[in-house]
Amino acid sequence: MTYAAVLADTTFRALFATRTFAIAADTVRMVALSALVFSSTGSTLLAAVAYGIGFLPQLLGGSLLGAVADLLPPRRLLTLGYAVQFGSGLTLALAHLPVWPSLALVAAVSMVTPLLNGAVGRVVADVLSGESYVLGRSLLSLALSVAQLAGMAGAGAAIAALGARHALLITAALHLIAAAWVRLRLPALPVPAGEPGAPSIVRRSWAGNGQLLRGRTTRTLFLAQWIPPACVTAAESLLVPYVAVRGLPAETGGLLLACLPVGMLLGSLLLGRTAGPALRRRLLVPTMAVVGLPLLGFAVPGLPVWGCGALLVLAGGGFSYELGIQQRFRDVVPVSARGQAFSLLTTGLMAAQGISPAIAGALAGFVPVVDVIALCGAVSVLAAVRFRLRAAEVMGRLTPP
Repeated sequence: MTYAAVLADTTFRALFATRTFAIAADTVRMVALSALVFSSTGSTLLAAVAYGIGFLPQLLGGSLLGAVADLLPPRRLLTLGYAVQFGSGLTLALAHLPVWPSLALVAAVSMVTPLLNGAVGRVVADVLSGESYVLGRSLLSLALSVAQLAGMAGAGAAIAALGARHALLITAALHLIAAAWVRLRLPALPVPAGEPGAPSIVRRSWAGNGQLLRGRTTRTLFLAQWIPPACVTAAESLLVPYVAVRGLPAETGGLLLACLPVGMLLGSLLLGRTAGPALRRRLLVPTMAVVGLPLLGFAVPGLPVWGCGALLVLAGGGFSYELGIQQRFRDVVPVSARGQAFSLLTTGLMAAQGISPAIAGALAGFVPVVDVIALCGAVSVLAAVRFRLRAAEVMGRLTPP
């Protein structure tokens, strides 16, 4: 099985392309809106809020509406979702809204993101299985890294050429392309049969999330995919203060921030392409520990910049551990609730990544930044150790490819 064989599936190819466009669009929006708010208000606090305003509302959307991913046909849901995001990008670019209505608009629209992620996750799990599913998830991880890097670079170039407000037109255009592509190229796939007398969407979503989190196996798999990324995001949020404390050039922070997605791209490509199911299982806990271990190195006094970058690339590469978990996650989740399960997975991840920087920032007010970064790494390693103690029970037997 190869990446080319997975991309030959027309359904997966449509999802891969449109997800890449959507992630790039969201990245451009985050940077451009933050720059626009800062230029309008001069407030670093509001600029930071604008940058992350789309994260926490996803918790509300996934908690209350996650079941929609299993109730609406994927093509209709994805087309509508990307169309709504296109409309919000166009409004931000052309309507000259005040700051707070702009932030409220982004927050409201962000509530649909978990539903779209849930629909994508369910369709991929339905059309791919075994080794093709693992490679498909690897390709989606690659798309995430490439789209984020391209979005960051493209946002900077667009702001310089068009200004922050008109750079938001790129966000709108990318979401429009994604909506059109889904509508024209994604097959009309069915949804699972509903139960007679099913409760409302909110009640079904709340009950479904509770059932998924109460299960020991699913809860452990959720936490294994939430805690290490949250720890790394917390450490990542301190890189700019770390650079400032050490008296390094300001541009060093941007270079260090780029190292993590580079490592994620390389790790996913390497493990996804060269390792089989048995090897990925043996490497699961070691690669999971690699996410946090390099962060401990930041406590070394006078660590050279190239050393910092190398540690971050290594930490990013450790995220390839997720390839060893995703097949098991697909298999243990009920088919009728796959969309909601993937929605909850991304919802919890966004919430954890939204909260952890605030916790790290608060700790950095009392202890040195380098110690907080190292502490983030230690917590991630402890999560790997805890998973190791449950691995035999949670992972069971590998599904044959």
